Amino acid sequence: MVESSTSQGKQETAAIQGDFDPNSLAQKDSSIFGLPFSPESAQQVLIPVPWEVTVSYNAGTADGPSAILEASRQVDLFDLDVADAWKFGLAMLDIPESLLELNAFMRKKAETYISLLLDGEVPESNEECRNLLSEINTSCEKMNGWVFEKAEQLLDQNKLVGLIGGDHSTPLGLMRALANKYDDFGILHFDAHADLRDAYEGFKYSHASIMFNALEIKAIRKLVQVGIRDFCEQEYELVKNSNERVISYYDRDIKAKLYNGESWRDISDAIIAHLPQNVYVSFDVDGLDPKLCPHTGTPVPGGLEFEQAVYLVKRLVEHGKTIIGFDVNEVAPGEDDEWDANVGARLVYRLANLAALSRGLAPLF
Repeated sequence: MVESSTSQGKQETAAIQGDFDPNSLAQKDSSIFGLPFSPESAQQVLIPVPWEVTVSYNAGTADGPSAILEASRQVDLFDLDVADAWKFGLAMLDIPESLLELNAFMRKKAETYISLLLDGEVPESNEECRNLLSEINTSCEKMNGWVFEKAEQLLDQNKLVGLIGGDHSTPLGLMRALANKYDDFGILHFDAHADLRDAYEGFKYSHASIMFNALEIKAIRKLVQVGIRDFCEQEYELVKNSNERVISYYDRDIKAKLYNGESWRDISDAIIAHLPQNVYVSFDVDGLDPKLCPHTGTPVPGGLEFEQAVYLVKRLVEHGKTIIGFDVNEVAPGEDDEWDANVGARLVYRLANLAALSRGLAPLF
């Protein structure tokens, strides 16, 4: 959890007085990345969403926010791409206990529901199945409403908002809030999966339906997907028939271009050319090579290297695009190691720094 306001206040005072040492060891109970900022003083605020009710394979992503918080204290604050990056001010809200409890309760109901589906039952003809589905969808809408409310509050304070899931269903509320602030924007979507299924398994807010739901938001002009390598025919047809509102850079095609001698810089520039001025970055860690996130919910062979993904976001900023928000999802810590959380924490830090750079934020100190 985030440390107490009294302790945080002392750290903030130290930073203002020039006593905070970004090269020192982060304290055990310090805030994210050991930084001396509260959500009130920071220019960038992360919303943690411990939620995985609709996951369809491996569980564990609900522990992502707490695992990333813990791992973040081992991340060096020096960033070669962004001078004095820590001074932009980054903080994380407290992990909501109410969502943790609701997630645990509803996850059990979802498991029962999925078991009924595997037994051949369907909501149309089975009352238990139907009631479970209704209850699950209602709880997911409650989660989305909570995220929307928190995001609206932060955006009203002119904060740059990021989100840490949880499964990939969690950022819909943030996207909806951004649509109230920006008339149009695009999404740069890193993922192994297209996430364009219509109510996968009956779950309206499934992790596999996040981009299908996002496309219902009129302000989202363009969805550009990178690293996609696991999708169904229905999703493929949706992309093909979207009149280029959705552009998918399939992993096999990216690799073929690289094998044929095309540079990642040129491929990145082609990807970026499809995006409008304002860009939201949505990052499912299974878009990376599974060696970087072996415990994620639905790992798929292939994917991007860590620096390859960050390079694309860096090029986005170099092209003058503005990152209006971002999310990192599907980090599932292993039982006996912190590797996934370690990678996730570094990804969050690099994305936050590049987002601040794109917004022209001035250091606080």
